[in-house]
Amino acid sequence: MLPGAIKPFHPGPRPPMRVVFPRPALLALLVLLVPLTACGNGPDDDPGPVEGAAELRDRPARGMAWVIIGPDTVLAEVADTPELREEGLMFRTELPDGEGMFFIFEQEETLSFWMRNTFIPLDIAFLDETMEIVDIQALEPEDEEMTESNAPARFALEVRQGWFQEQGIEVGDQVRIVFGR
Repeated sequence: MLPGAIKPFHPGPRPPMRVVFPRPALLALLVLLVPLTACGNGPDDDPGPVEGAAELRDRPARGMAWVIIGPDTVLAEVADTPELREEGLMFRTELPDGEGMFFIFEQEETLSFWMRNTFIPLDIAFLDETMEIVDIQALEPEDEEMTESNAPARFALEVRQGWFQEQGIEVGDQVRIVFGR
């Protein structure tokens, strides 16, 4: 060792650590922990994916929603403000299969839509507060005449024209929504 060098400190062997619980405390701990093992966090308790949809523990991006109709799922932009509802799908030149726009209104009432500055043919499904489809209509590009729901509705889903028919989706079908985070 060099003069002036610091000699490293090496403590002697340590006794093994032991945690000691008083017997009543150990019993109380077991009583609390054993029921937690049955709470269902294991892989066998996973309900798995909804048929035709991504797993529900995953979520779409903020401002998006999965609109699940039976085995079919639409990835939809959410229009939940007056500005977003007014703009809708204006100025789009395409809308891929399985995508659309989901409109949310404050209350259930007769809803009106037009196709000003909308360049693609669309279908619209109107949904009531129970998320049941109450009406489906075809919308033609740039038609400025108002299209009204045939029944009171609180929600609407726009998709590519023909998509609902191709999927066998009709009035009376129930819809589930998974909103983005």
